[in-house]
Amino acid sequence: MSSSAPTRAPSYAAVLRTPHAARTFGAALLGRLSYGMAPLALLLAIKDASGSYSVAGGAMALFGAASVILSPARAALIDRYGPRRVLPPMAGLYAALLTVTALATWNPGVHSPVLCALAVAAGATTPPLGPVMRALWSGLVPDRELLQRAYSLDGVAEELLYVTGPLLVGVIVRAGRPAAAVLAGAVLVFAGAVALVSSPAASRTHASPEPLPADTPAAPRLRLHGIAALRQAVLVTAAVGLGLGALDLLVVAFTEQHGRAAAVSWVLAALSAGSAVGGLAYGAVRWRSSGRVRLPVVAAGLGAALLVAGLSSRLYVLVAVVAVAGLFVAPALTTAYLIADESVDAARRTQAGAWVNTAFNAGSSAGTAAVGLLVDRLPLGLCFALAAAPALLCAAVTARTGVRRSRPAGAAARGGVSGA
Repeated sequence: MSSSAPTRAPSYAAVLRTPHAARTFGAALLGRLSYGMAPLALLLAIKDASGSYSVAGGAMALFGAASVILSPARAALIDRYGPRRVLPPMAGLYAALLTVTALATWNPGVHSPVLCALAVAAGATTPPLGPVMRALWSGLVPDRELLQRAYSLDGVAEELLYVTGPLLVGVIVRAGRPAAAVLAGAVLVFAGAVALVSSPAASRTHASPEPLPADTPAAPRLRLHGIAALRQAVLVTAAVGLGLGALDLLVVAFTEQHGRAAAVSWVLAALSAGSAVGGLAYGAVRWRSSGRVRLPVVAAGLGAALLVAGLSSRLYVLVAVVAVAGLFVAPALTTAYLIADESVDAARRTQAGAWVNTAFNAGSSAGTAAVGLLVDRLPLGLCFALAAAPALLCAAVTARTGVRRSRPAGAAARGGVSGA
């Protein structure tokens, strides 16, 4: 607990005025811009080289699966050895693989298995810049209110990167070819990673500042079954990802059904704008309730908005409702990352954040795949309802579990690792 609580909630400017914060955050954003570019750039480059959408789609599915599945393992390496020792070689290998992919796709005619193998290798080595930055935020701004604003700012900035990245790819493709955009992503991620670890903030974060006992495992493994709060955050975040992954495809189906296919970008832009506004507003509020209480509420808000979106009869109504849904996206992720940070010790913060990140990405992929199987077989309104169901169900289950666990007076004292 802080003994000197401020009379006013700290501002976002106060976050960036923290020593080394602006420099570290800027470096992380530079590298993470590559993640906003890579999916579209790789998809277009592989499609150009292979001449097949199915090959490009399969390669990108492999890229995403390798990135998501191995994310906790990569984060464990960061926690064990520290970002300065692990991040540069990991980012260097990832950038090298992107460069090889760019060269391989510069001209058509590359065999499909080669492209798929490169995609898997690149996905497996994706450096966890987001989880590393969130772990660094915990060291830079130990005050919990300021950390909430830091995570909100981080989430909103990341949202904007995923809007800016594809636009940048479009500019590069128009001026040259998709492989050049892949090459640009390689340069960005390596430059950002090197700049990040050169910050003084990176030297403070190491999983094992003291010698470890002889019987300590090679890496400080994080097991979800022993940390109830982190399990809740991962479960709800996966449900949020499911809903948003489904929404992307449902928006495409809705606009095509209404003869306005070109308007899909406006609907998704409304989602991003809503998320940015919601994230900034959420981070600026001094909340009295705990993150474990707030998380089911914001997840339920997102689920309810998705449910209402299925009732939309006109495009402008869908745009408005999707913007409302966006208001809950950044708050849900911010709260989940805060819970993850509070649930573990400093030696496993990167892994905890990576688990939340993995849950969201895996949920998003699963949501898109599931709706892809259903959208031609079921009414669109029912598909929206099914997309909303995981968030609503998880919100109800976790809220009920939280109430039940809050009753025993000694429960907090038995929290073990998950205690704050």
